[in-house]
Amino acid sequence: MGEPTEVAITNILLVEDDKVDVMNVQRSFKKANITNPLFVANNGLEALEILRNESALVQMPASRRLVLLDLNMPKMGGIEFLKALRSDADLKATTVIVLTTSDQERDRIEAFNFNVAGYILKPVTFASFAEVMAALNHYWTLCEIP
Repeated sequence: MGEPTEVAITNILLVEDDKVDVMNVQRSFKKANITNPLFVANNGLEALEILRNESALVQMPASRRLVLLDLNMPKMGGIEFLKALRSDADLKATTVIVLTTSDQERDRIEAFNFNVAGYILKPVTFASFAEVMAALNHYWTLCEIP
């Protein structure tokens, strides 16, 4: 038998200003037994500050970070955040999945122009929210973002 392989953990940064949605993500993680560390920023400016500072999130390589991003937020919205993130040499490889209420085609196109890994409309019910989080967990596991 070979040596056991070490499982790398992906840190997740949720960029969301709605406290109910933050609680839904946290509850969904618990329901789906997702144990990845979850950091929360209330807007794009806070998210950039977290990503640029020496926190546990930053100490992970870009391949071990995942951002779940709302688009409609105060101070700095999601599209502005994506523009800043992709223009930063240290952060541009960060994986981002948009999780938003915006079903505007222009938002979807603009987000994909900034190389997001996915664009998901926020479910209305908690049960659906939990299903989406479980599916995302399955997705990032398949993509070897453990």
